[in-house]
Amino acid sequence: GDREPAADAPASAARAGRPSGPLPAALTALPAGTRLRIRTEQGETRASAEQLPEGVHELEAIAPDGRTGRAHLVVAPARLPAPPGRTYGLLVQLYSLLSRHSWGMGDLGDLAELTAWAGRAHGAGFVQVNPLHAAVQGAPTDPSPYRPSSRRFPDPVYLRVEDIPEFAYVEDRDRVRTLLERADRLRGSVLHKGALIDRDAVWELKREALELVREVPLGPGRRAAYCDFLAEEGQALEDHATWCALAERYGSDWHSWPSGLRHPRSPATSRARGELMDRVDFHSRLAWLTDAQLATAQRSARDAGMAVGLVHDLAVGVHPGGADAWAQQEYFADGMSVGAPPDAFNARGQDWGLPPWRPDRLAESGYAPYRRLLRALLRHAGALRIDHVMGLFRLWWIPRGEAPTEGTYVRYDAEAMLAILALEASRAGALVIGEDLGTVEPGVRETLHERGVLGTSVLWFERDWDGDGLPLPPERWRADCLATATTHDLPPTAARLTGDHVELRDRLGLLARTLEEERAEASAETGEWLALLARLGLLDGVGGGARVSEEVEIQALHGFLLRTPARMIGVWLPDAVGDRRPQNLPGTWDQYPNWRLPVADAEGRPVTLDELAASPRLHALLDVVRGRAAGRCEPHTAPPGARPD
Repeated sequence: GDREPAADAPASAARAGRPSGPLPAALTALPAGTRLRIRTEQGETRASAEQLPEGVHELEAIAPDGRTGRAHLVVAPARLPAPPGRTYGLLVQLYSLLSRHSWGMGDLGDLAELTAWAGRAHGAGFVQVNPLHAAVQGAPTDPSPYRPSSRRFPDPVYLRVEDIPEFAYVEDRDRVRTLLERADRLRGSVLHKGALIDRDAVWELKREALELVREVPLGPGRRAAYCDFLAEEGQALEDHATWCALAERYGSDWHSWPSGLRHPRSPATSRARGELMDRVDFHSRLAWLTDAQLATAQRSARDAGMAVGLVHDLAVGVHPGGADAWAQQEYFADGMSVGAPPDAFNARGQDWGLPPWRPDRLAESGYAPYRRLLRALLRHAGALRIDHVMGLFRLWWIPRGEAPTEGTYVRYDAEAMLAILALEASRAGALVIGEDLGTVEPGVRETLHERGVLGTSVLWFERDWDGDGLPLPPERWRADCLATATTHDLPPTAARLTGDHVELRDRLGLLARTLEEERAEASAETGEWLALLARLGLLDGVGGGARVSEEVEIQALHGFLLRTPARMIGVWLPDAVGDRRPQNLPGTWDQYPNWRLPVADAEGRPVTLDELAASPRLHALLDVVRGRAAGRCEPHTAPPGARPD
């Protein structure tokens, strides 16, 4: 404010309160006679902080001597929504799931089909996908979904072009036929000729089609819906679309643009926006179309009886040259990057190349960009997975040009961050799953548990680390978690069982020890798990020295997950058909085709969504997880076709 802050005035972002709970200590410590003026999120003005509604409110404290302090007061539920009973679901990287209709990579039409089939035919309660954030434009595009241009808006490369109503009315039918023929060739190259998923080629093709679609006038109803979307998204969408338009002309890194365009509020940017209004509108419309298809996919999930539906993934950060870093640059720490300190697995540490949010600027704004981000992601989701959820507490900041070893931890106001998370998730009726694997500082998991954030438990990591180091018995697993056999960053279960993951790392020169030593350790770890499965009666023949089939072992491992108290059980979709290739191999760049592999069977043959749905191997595994074989995990979803309230 203009004047000196009141003595003991609230911090720039007050701690989380609750509608009927105790007031933050900062308020109770104010000098006697201090007057409060609170502008609530709902537009009311109050003189007391008692019984405030949930929301982020603007608080002004005026001391008797006239000094003034201002802050934001977060009033949030004590806990996040809880899972609706026990449920199971599928985990998949959407781009990897092609169908007969995909244009060379999986799309939102495929996602809607997957949710409808999994919910209706198999009683699944959710489908978790990779981050669908907008990628940085320009070729070659970084294929990683975890280093996006914007986390606020989805990537139009996932659009199912044929599902856009205006596509049917494109006048140039010859051009349409040519595009569809090219799409067929692109799809065929991945499914039948061993080609990798080429996101750049897919986007080039879809962009051409979308340019034609935009020439078709919107009907009155569609125009009204688009205008509503523009009004709702406001400045954030205009900034995003402006960055996209400028990137088409000047390149995808705003640091290299003419100096006058390097800030979204500059006079030069305002003039450029006017000159490029046609392109700004094009990218705004793509955001609208993608949002609509995301809504359709979630509606498909709920109509199929899924208790949760889509589980979206929130990446840790954004590309430094992308749209969010340009539009929100006052909130990012210039010259800094997020990473990880040295540990037992990486003595040099890690630099992820993601600029961190400044905690002071977040607090001063009442966490506005964080709130808007969560609201956008939760709009069409039943749950949100937060990658590296420990980042709500602290992040490892590395100065530009320095080695990760030269970084330091910078703390965030975890209480405020969690309060905002609880507020937005509760408003959306959505669960939150925190990826809390790896090194976690003491107290973090306990705090997340208290606030209702589910953890992530991966079978191979669940061992008695404080005792004998052996696999953790199922009854000792935590209940509030999503339990899985693997993830996108780990070897598929078939590769783990066969040792193929060791051979792959050896071929790429990634082993820290000899091949024989790595093989022996991997074999011993697998043997310990199989022995536990045998003792639990989940396998036959292992105790006598005979190995059952790999397929049966995969079923047994998932049967083991059912013996745990985990509230959510996740099946990595490639595991259901014996895929042996990881989607991402940490520690590699161009040595391995990260983020570019289609789902494949045990022989490495790409498998379409249509073939997955007919796979006896997949049906057998899902029967186990549903509890038909183990009798342990009924999905607790509504009957097929029912629409949950």
